[in-house]
Amino acid sequence: MGERIASVIRKTKETDISVKLNIDGTGKADIETGIGFFDHMLEAFAKHGLFDLEVKVKGDLNVDGHHTVEDTGIVLGQALLQAIGDKKGIRRYGSEILPMDESLVLAAVDLCGRPYFVMDAAFTSPMVGDFDTQLVNEFFYAVSYSAIMNIHLRVLTGSNDHHKIEAMFKAFAKAVDTATMVDPRITDVLSTKGAL
Repeated sequence: MGERIASVIRKTKETDISVKLNIDGTGKADIETGIGFFDHMLEAFAKHGLFDLEVKVKGDLNVDGHHTVEDTGIVLGQALLQAIGDKKGIRRYGSEILPMDESLVLAAVDLCGRPYFVMDAAFTSPMVGDFDTQLVNEFFYAVSYSAIMNIHLRVLTGSNDHHKIEAMFKAFAKAVDTATMVDPRITDVLSTKGAL
């Protein structure tokens, strides 16, 4: 299997985004989105998924963080889809139950070629730092649809919004890491249909 690396650039009137992703990395991250907490979450995603990730974003933060976060999700999803390639030999499914202090999060993914996103999480604060908590949903929805994958995220327990969101990003990272792992027993794609 060759290197599973992707580079995607997307420019609109609202955002200018470049993402470089190496699925088979070591967790190195170089992130600049203009939103400090979002940078922290993407760094956590890279570190805990053992992905090498470079994200550079110039967004219309004078409006708010919505376009920056949603469009970054779109581009990261496109990079994931591109880097994964034909999906031959990968486990396809991944899940993680991850604790962070009082918070416990379940993440499950299926790299099935069908977009679907379900999130069960409630936040009590409108903002965590300079990050709008409503944008957690927008980010993961965008990743799901552009990577054409199922994502399920459920906060099982938690009271601190920072902990809940960070646990979501880390659990998602570990689920994606598992799903993209190559299993030598899988000689084609893991589907009775013969295609993903």
